[in-house]
Amino acid sequence: MEPGTPKFRVMKNGYDRFAVDDAVDRYVREIDSLKKQLDLTSRQIQSANEQLAVIRQRYQTLVSELTVKEKAADDIARLALKEANTIIETAQNNADAIVSEALTTARIILNDLSRIASEATEMKGDMQEQLSSLMGMLDQFEIPPVPKSEWLNQEKL
Repeated sequence: MEPGTPKFRVMKNGYDRFAVDDAVDRYVREIDSLKKQLDLTSRQIQSANEQLAVIRQRYQTLVSELTVKEKAADDIARLALKEANTIIETAQNNADAIVSEALTTARIILNDLSRIASEATEMKGDMQEQLSSLMGMLDQFEIPPVPKSEWLNQEKL
């Protein structure tokens, strides 16, 4: 017999009782088997749903952790950029101060150099005047005549 509508032999008082009992037993066994299979499938579905719930919870936890870590990374990056900008600004200010101090020192040195050059020029003029005066004095200086050395060598005078 096929599943679906069973065909039983017709007997004197109805259908063949053994064939009907056999079909009913077969259907009962099939129903029991299907119930067991349904129960197993239901348990598998329930287990899969529980696993899905655990996985969803873990997914939500991971997404939440990732969001927190991304925010922390953004905060760290923002703070690092702010710190870098502060360091750059401080370095720029220090460099400006050093350049300003160097320019001031150079200005002082150039002023001193100009003053020294001016004093040296003035001193040179004074020394040239003094040298001219000494040259004039030397030109006017007359050496008295020295007696001849023969006279000095004579014993008697």
